[in-house]
Amino acid sequence: MKKKSVQKKKRKQVRTRNWEEAHETAFTHDRARHRRAQTAISDVAVESNSLSEDFVCNALVISHSKKWAFVLKDGQEELCLIDERLKEANATLLAPGDSVFVEREAEKWFVRGVGPRNTRLSRPGHEHDRLDEQVFAANIDCLIIVAAAANPPFRTGLVDRYLIAAEVGGVTPIVCVNKMDLVDEEPPELKDYEALGFQVIRTSCETGDGLKTLRQALAGKLSILSGHSGVGKSTLLNVLDEDLEVHTQEVSDVSQRGRHTTTASRLYELDGGIRIIDTPGIRALGVWGVSPEEVAWFFPDLAELGENCHFRNCSHTHEPDCAVTEALDAGELTAWRYDSYLRIRGSMEEEQEGPFGDKYGRKSSDY
Repeated sequence: MKKKSVQKKKRKQVRTRNWEEAHETAFTHDRARHRRAQTAISDVAVESNSLSEDFVCNALVISHSKKWAFVLKDGQEELCLIDERLKEANATLLAPGDSVFVEREAEKWFVRGVGPRNTRLSRPGHEHDRLDEQVFAANIDCLIIVAAAANPPFRTGLVDRYLIAAEVGGVTPIVCVNKMDLVDEEPPELKDYEALGFQVIRTSCETGDGLKTLRQALAGKLSILSGHSGVGKSTLLNVLDEDLEVHTQEVSDVSQRGRHTTTASRLYELDGGIRIIDTPGIRALGVWGVSPEEVAWFFPDLAELGENCHFRNCSHTHEPDCAVTEALDAGELTAWRYDSYLRIRGSMEEEQEGPFGDKYGRKSSDY
């Protein structure tokens, strides 16, 4: 009897062969590996630099994969191999916005050292990641939290989480509400954010409203655009600089959720001295470095009221003589702010009770 020959299944090619030329899409084909390489190093990981401590950074990271990075050096974009001696500690090695030292050797560029970060935007690693912290932007001045007035509907959950992440990372947040042309009345929560001291910019890529204000806020700074999928981040980039031609997609009519257009974080240089990092849209954002007990301190209205609570460690959920719940009952605190606090704290407590209790806030149930 003739035996059936056993052949190995041909492995599917997942990476673009000419990725040096198609770098904006090449890193995204192997998405699982890319996600593990999308963030930056922590202060501890700086000790793994292959150079002495007195090296001077001479380039800026634009985008990267696990072994390669695109950097901006002397006005030119260069493809660099990452020195194997650069090791990750508890966070990924590189992120857009990182300052690095690169040098040329045998006709190739190498990233030899990574500078310390002044600011960062990060979130906890995923459950099966070997890294604790994912830093997806470094040395940024502003975080532009992009939300849509409609299609998809305006949600405060992600905005509040980004506001916490911005304060943790030392970044100035700006709330940008896009697609204002789709609504007759703006979301009522916007005035509450402004009353708390946050800058809110209302924009429409269709009518051009608010774009001048947005340009002024971005001029001369390194900023990052983040938010849900489908809120118009890529469209905003296109109207800020028509030469970019960033790909865009429509929001799903069925789910009212955005489709992922940007699949890898990348830094762009725009007209008017604007440098901006575009990030993939997300549906949930965990908060790095904040415990459930500390959440209230990142809600300025709750933090101020909490100083008058009877118990110093009041959770503002069930304790007697709680100034926060008393203000809520008296109408001095808006209900949506309190509800947002409860959802974020509750999701962190659930995560803390699970097998990954050292990482906070990765639940998406509060959106």
